[in-house]
Amino acid sequence: MQRLTVLYVAQCSLCVHLRHWLLRQRQLVPLELVPAASDEARRRFPALDHESTLREITVIGDRGQVYRSTAAWIVCLWALAEYRPRAHWLSTPAGQPFAKVTVLAAAKYREITAAPCEGRCELPVAPG
Repeated sequence: MQRLTVLYVAQCSLCVHLRHWLLRQRQLVPLELVPAASDEARRRFPALDHESTLREITVIGDRGQVYRSTAAWIVCLWALAEYRPRAHWLSTPAGQPFAKVTVLAAAKYREITAAPCEGRCELPVAPG
């Protein structure tokens, strides 16, 4: 795998915070972060169900692999130098419950706090 594209909800403060956090990490596999359901996401991935990407984290591999929800978060961590061992553990039967609870909590937070995109989520400006 040479590159991963992470679709995130640009209207969600937690998602934007995690976007910036991911970009600050040393990446073993480069991550491109694109707002979910944006024109850019629709152009790059025309066959994807873009409405579902507003409900759950979605990551697309450079060979068309689609990771959603818990698997998406684990593959993001796997791409990071410092977190690859943790990603391996989270993908085991012992780690899966922790990964699932984390993703479910993030999804609930996003559901409660994110403003609706109305199909037009765009890239936020990075903090100065």
